[in-house]
Amino acid sequence: MAEQGEWSTNANEALNISFVQAGQSSPVTLSTFHPRFTYPIFGEEECIFGYQGLKINIRFASHDLLPNVSWDYDKKFKAVNDTKALNLEETLKEWLPEGCFGEYASFQSQIQEDAGAKDWKPPGELINSYTSRGRKFEVWASDLTDPAVQQLIDRIQILVSLFIEGGTPIPLDDQDWSLARWKVFFVYEKLSSLPSPKTSPYSLVGYSTTYNFIPHQRSPHPPSPKKTPQKHTFTLPPSPPFSLSNLPSRVRISQFLILPSHQSHSHGTHLYNTLIAHFLSQPQIHEITVEDPSEAFDDLRDHCDYARLTRNNTFAQIHLASSLPASLFRKSPGVRVPTARLLDLPLLASLRQKNKLAPRQFWRLVEMYLLSTLPPSVRQSGTARLTRGARSAGEEDRRWFYWRLLVKQRIYRKNRDVLMQLERMERVEKVEETVGEQVGDYERLLRRMKEREAEGDRDGDEVAVGRREPVVGTGGSRRDRGKRKVIDDDEESDLEGTPEPKKVKDRAGG
Repeated sequence: MAEQGEWSTNANEALNISFVQAGQSSPVTLSTFHPRFTYPIFGEEECIFGYQGLKINIRFASHDLLPNVSWDYDKKFKAVNDTKALNLEETLKEWLPEGCFGEYASFQSQIQEDAGAKDWKPPGELINSYTSRGRKFEVWASDLTDPAVQQLIDRIQILVSLFIEGGTPIPLDDQDWSLARWKVFFVYEKLSSLPSPKTSPYSLVGYSTTYNFIPHQRSPHPPSPKKTPQKHTFTLPPSPPFSLSNLPSRVRISQFLILPSHQSHSHGTHLYNTLIAHFLSQPQIHEITVEDPSEAFDDLRDHCDYARLTRNNTFAQIHLASSLPASLFRKSPGVRVPTARLLDLPLLASLRQKNKLAPRQFWRLVEMYLLSTLPPSVRQSGTARLTRGARSAGEEDRRWFYWRLLVKQRIYRKNRDVLMQLERMERVEKVEETVGEQVGDYERLLRRMKEREAEGDRDGDEVAVGRREPVVGTGGSRRDRGKRKVIDDDEESDLEGTPEPKKVKDRAGG
């Protein structure tokens, strides 16, 4: 039998994804690109057996995302006993809606003859519009109970598995009360120059999904077991219509995708800022989190949040003490870092809640801002200027010492169980190493923010990993590409309480 390698095709290279619109005589292709990965569909090796010269084409109408799948090849492997070519339709049909495996010629006719395309609009409410490089874009929002939104998601969410690491499609057969907790935000370009009178002016740029969590609310006054409740007879008044969307909740950005053909044009920044502005205007939303973000999305999030807290004067209210009695910092058993003397903790808690940021994300931004207030010469000195610690004569040297102490405390508290398994000197070295990496990461972000401002705020428009709402965390597979290595990955936190840090990065690269 011929070598299997002769009949093995790289799935990432074989798969082409295109967006098309009606043209004068035949559909016009607006963009074509390959997936980032295909292992959810074709397995860990991302190979397709049984074909030579294989090309798989998944095409979408650029407005309503009507899909079509077709393929061609030069040769197909003739089955030998149980060894046979992969059945492409059987493999792909669970990832795409029914009816998309028709003839390509029929799909072309549908695109060209769609009389309703010219009047088609994205479903939901128009919540933002912006101009980028002389082109117009719109952001539309609706929840998943809308059948038109369900149809769009059903058609397009194969891209979640091809571009979002660990991403899984949203189950659309849930009950309405569950679907109502999902909200979808579509970014569309509104084209001004159309090749045909029948062409839709709308073309998809990207989309994001969010999910509302209703946190458990504990009663502040639990009933006393000693008291016997009195029985009362009364009639309840008629209940008004009830909606889960009106309950206090935490919203989680679950999936976030900008199509490769539109990346590096700031659409990720516009979409993220639109989401945040929308949720800040919703009084029932208490906190905004992100589900298992990639490193690139984390950078985008940091940049947008940092810029917003600068604009709304949140950072202007935050100050790090510059002079405290050295006795507060002596290295003795039971002596803790005087956090409440270094920072105004009640003010920080109030500012975090006002901005609806998760504690870890807020604390990360605060650390980054306080670092930026120190002179570069101090930041670049490492530990060289810290020999006297809290007794340093220079005010900026003391603030540098205090800042590092706060970061060390945060690292130690969040990773105490792991660190306590190490010998004392090894524990000290590990914390110092992590502080150094944290400083390097913050410096990289601060430097990149300045560069992005100079470049006109271009961004990488990467994605956030999204799963169905109950799943938290990741496995330890080789598929954790493009994410920060973490010691701690807990995103959940109470809506109230002292700010806690964001995940500690033990970064493996820039």
